[in-house]
Amino acid sequence: MVTSAAASKAMPDTTAVTATPCDVLIIGGGPAGTTAATLLAAKGRHVVLVEKDHHPRFHIGESLLPANLPMFDQLGVGEEIRALGIRKYSAEFVSPQHDNRMQRFNFAESWEKDMPYAYQVRRSEFDQVLIRNAAQKGAEVFEGCKVTAIDFHPDSVTVDARHDDGRQARWEAKYIIDASGRDTFIANRLKAKHRNPKHNSSALYAHFEGAVRHPGPAEGNITIYWFEHGWFWFIPLADGATSVGAVTWPYYIKQRNGRTKEQFLLDTIALCPPLVERMKDARMVTAVEATGNFSYATDHTCGERYVLIGDAYAFIDPVFSSGVLLAMRGAEFGAEAIDACLRSPAHATSILSRFDHKLRHGPKIFSWFIYRMTSPTMRDLFMDPRNYLRMKEALLALLAGDIYDKPLKFWLSLVSFQVVYYSSALFQLPRTWRAWKRRQHNIQPVLDEEIDGKAAING
Repeated sequence: MVTSAAASKAMPDTTAVTATPCDVLIIGGGPAGTTAATLLAAKGRHVVLVEKDHHPRFHIGESLLPANLPMFDQLGVGEEIRALGIRKYSAEFVSPQHDNRMQRFNFAESWEKDMPYAYQVRRSEFDQVLIRNAAQKGAEVFEGCKVTAIDFHPDSVTVDARHDDGRQARWEAKYIIDASGRDTFIANRLKAKHRNPKHNSSALYAHFEGAVRHPGPAEGNITIYWFEHGWFWFIPLADGATSVGAVTWPYYIKQRNGRTKEQFLLDTIALCPPLVERMKDARMVTAVEATGNFSYATDHTCGERYVLIGDAYAFIDPVFSSGVLLAMRGAEFGAEAIDACLRSPAHATSILSRFDHKLRHGPKIFSWFIYRMTSPTMRDLFMDPRNYLRMKEALLALLAGDIYDKPLKFWLSLVSFQVVYYSSALFQLPRTWRAWKRRQHNIQPVLDEEIDGKAAING
């Protein structure tokens, strides 16, 4: 249970503001918040969505998974997403340390063969489609409105907010959905957000024009480039731009030594010759963003009158492009749970317990692979995949995000892959031990001032 003393901040003077009642108030207008808003409005709930920014606004996370597509149709935005995206038929992994430098995983070869592609999207356009759709489907949407305080009561939650023109607002909601992303509004106030002790990374990223693309259907593929200090993403967008980012061990950020973020990103790209080949004529067209202490988790998923979804609950690592899928599926689970709680308050505890189990499932499945993606053993297996016991097909199902609706169909194959991983690691035990020792050093967090004070882990 969350008490008002634990969850509230000092509240602004809103004595003249009348609280407006609603069923559900959602903090955040990204994929998680807008999905939850649309689904709850469709169930006849009075939904208020409060977003601090104005759309369109820049965001990363442009690479979607095939398992996202059915959700777009469910929300009624399938055609719009198809119009603004470029098709992604495969995920590619490039390792300069292997003889077979590039391995391409085609989604059409996955376990079920029914989700052969996904999309790469410019997130400013994608998120704008979703938030406009939420408003069209009946949610009250307030952009440029920042939540400043919440106060929990036995039967409701008071939410105070401030519009960017200075006007104050107050709502009295029966439930809160925190979809505030990396702001982690509730988790910060409860001091429940913690650096992930098993994984940590930092990121530098920007958009470029003029990067070299593959010909034909492979043009929209995402490419992951491994290098000494982590990995790069290379994501083509439909308008000709390319999103390029470096996800590195935190210690690498300390090597910046006064360089601008722009120069530091370019110098980092120069460390990966295969990527340099595709970037030789590219021109940076956005400012470089830097994010430290990238991976974190909250120690719970819900409370008596709230749920946490998307990045407001946890963020692992973007190597499998899982962020939008986890956000939208978490929103679906959250909307189901809160609607059920409103219909049957006496069963709220058991309903939220089931929500907790569902929400944790996705990050748990992805995490095992993500924690090991930079290990030499995992790189070997990705660069030379075998389909014994249909292990490659199961891995492709994971890469496609097909981890929720067909339980147990390919888990035996994934477990077999894990057995092969551990066996291979033991077979080369000295190398495995050295890699493990390096990892323990590499995941130590950086100080906020070392990345210009951005993205402090506790807000």
